[in-house]
Amino acid sequence: MDAKKMQEMIGSGRPKVAIIDNNTLAIMGLKNLLQQVMPIMEVKTFCSFKAFMDSDVEHFFHYFVTTNIVLENRLFFLDHQRKTVVLTISNDPNSQLSGFHCLSVNTSEEQLIKNLLELAQFGHAGGKNLPKIPEQQITKQLSDREIEVLSQVAQGKINKEIADILNIGLTTVITHRKNIQEKLGLKSVSALTIYAVMHGYVDINKI
Repeated sequence: MDAKKMQEMIGSGRPKVAIIDNNTLAIMGLKNLLQQVMPIMEVKTFCSFKAFMDSDVEHFFHYFVTTNIVLENRLFFLDHQRKTVVLTISNDPNSQLSGFHCLSVNTSEEQLIKNLLELAQFGHAGGKNLPKIPEQQITKQLSDREIEVLSQVAQGKINKEIADILNIGLTTVITHRKNIQEKLGLKSVSALTIYAVMHGYVDINKI
C-alpha cells in the first residue's frame, strides 16, 4: 500500500488493524502485543467473521485472522490477500496457507514479538508508509548517548556490559536508562526493545 492511499484511509484518525478470532483470551493477548509493536495503530477485535463484516472492513490496513475463519471465508480473504495475516499454531511453513502472510502463535512471547516486528518491518520498510509521529512524541526524542544505551538494552546487555561497551560509568548507564524510561513512558525491556527496533535504533537480527 502506497503512502497516498494510506493517508486517504487514515483521514484525521489513527490507522486501524483488525483481529478476528473466536478465542477471547487469545484476542486479548495478541491485541496487547500489537499495541506495543505498532503503537500508532488502533486495534479492533471481533469474535466472529459476521461481527467483522458488520464493521467498515475496507478501512482496516491489516486483518489478523485464525486459519479456520480464513478457510470458512476463503473468497473474501483471497480478495484481501495483501491485508490478511493468518494466525496459525503450526511452525512448519509447508503446512501453512499458501499465498498468505502467516504468523505462528504457538511460540514464546519473545519470539512472537520478534515475528510481529519482522512483519511490521516487511510491510512498512523503514516506516516510510506509516503516518507521521505525533507531535508530542517528537518532543521526547532521545539524545545520541541515550540511543546508544537503548540499542544495547534491546540487544539484551546488562548495565555493566553496556558500561564496558560504551566506555562509560555504571552509574551513568543507570541514569541514562532511567531518563529513557521517563521520556518514552516505557518500563519493561520488551517494550524498550520494540521501540528500538521500530525506530531503527537496532537491527532486529541482533535481538
